Amino acid sequence: MKLPIFIADTFTATAFQGNPAAVCLLENTLDGDSHQLIAREMNLSETAFVRKLQPTDNFTQSSHFGLRWFTPESEFPLCGHATLASAAVLFHKIKNTNSTLTFTTMSGELKARRAEDGIVLDFPLYPAFPQDFHEVEDLIKAAIGDTLVQDIRYSPDTKNLMVRLSDSYDRSFLETLRVNTEPLPRMEKTGKVKGLILTLRGEPGGQTPHYDFYSRYFAPWVGVAEDPVTGSAHTILGPYWSEELGKKEMRAFQCSRRGGELDISLRPDGRVDLKGGAAVVLEGTLTV
Repeated sequence: MKLPIFIADTFTATAFQGNPAAVCLLENTLDGDSHQLIAREMNLSETAFVRKLQPTDNFTQSSHFGLRWFTPESEFPLCGHATLASAAVLFHKIKNTNSTLTFTTMSGELKARRAEDGIVLDFPLYPAFPQDFHEVEDLIKAAIGDTLVQDIRYSPDTKNLMVRLSDSYDRSFLETLRVNTEPLPRMEKTGKVKGLILTLRGEPGGQTPHYDFYSRYFAPWVGVAEDPVTGSAHTILGPYWSEELGKKEMRAFQCSRRGGELDISLRPDGRVDLKGGAAVVLEGTLTV
């Protein structure tokens, strides 16, 4: 079987920056563990599988598809950058004629729509609740040592632990911070935590461009030591920083080595728009 496959760099307009994701277009359902084997072969933080929902559907004219995401280790319930990559492939490479695409996923229906300067993802918002520091102190200290922490939140929906660093730090500190992810899966085996978000308030005034907040994301529990740009993390970061900053429209930067930008807009219906660019850098055929 031969399958069309692409790699797109997301939350960036420039190749070799942002977060790369593989996108595989499926005419039919794959057998057995083929999804996981392909994701392991691609060896990116996420591989997306876009499938037709009806035999009469086609990738150029249909607007509704199934979508699943796999890390090299396991299926993942929600992935922003691989959704953005899937929409970019359909819009820009397959020349899908629709202005909005709907994806049926493990996290419900997600939409992606064209914008003048990128693609807008319609995602759910997830609340994060105050977390007792003493319950996660060992985990945090193993990851970031004696770095000063200002706030800790936990999202039960996504199983992400969000750690806000002290406002005394700046972007360069977060960018150069050495985070030790290797022991984390051994230390947290309960399944409560599947991802670690580090975040920092943006620097006021004089920054070009200005960002409202910064972040980094780590998920060694699912085989991703550090994810370059994480759309799903911003379903937690968005409402948190909106409350902290008193803003509904924000611009964020994820401070990985590759880096990536997101425009965030909290909507009245309790969802969030995440806007980003994408550059398709590879197109080929996978033999299965």
